[in-house]
Amino acid sequence: MTPVPPQPTRAELAILRVLWQLGPSTVRQVHESLRGTQEKDTGYTTVLKLLQNMTEKGLVQRDESERTHVYEAALSQKRTQRDLLRDLMDRAFGGSASSVVAQALSMKRASAQELAEIRKLLDEHERRGK
Repeated sequence: MTPVPPQPTRAELAILRVLWQLGPSTVRQVHESLRGTQEKDTGYTTVLKLLQNMTEKGLVQRDESERTHVYEAALSQKRTQRDLLRDLMDRAFGGSASSVVAQALSMKRASAQELAEIRKLLDEHERRGK
């Protein structure tokens, strides 16, 4: 079984979101993308250092075949979100999925479309359990 990489920090998660959106990218591409999405400008060298650290941690993979290195997320967005949620659910909610959902729904009003999607997921989950 492949070891699970450590949980990404907030800054690392921002970089992962860029890589999931753009696909394999250079440091410059990640830096430029982050500049438009963050309150505080993250410097180029900071992004480079974060990507180097993320490579060591197994969060991203680096292609060194060209002069300019290209980075890509080691795990899919869905897998990373699932791992983060599982960790949060275990630590903060005692493993209770219903408590997580109840808290999430109490924080922000869900749209009719979101509620319909949740009902569909619940129906599918119930059908699989039978």
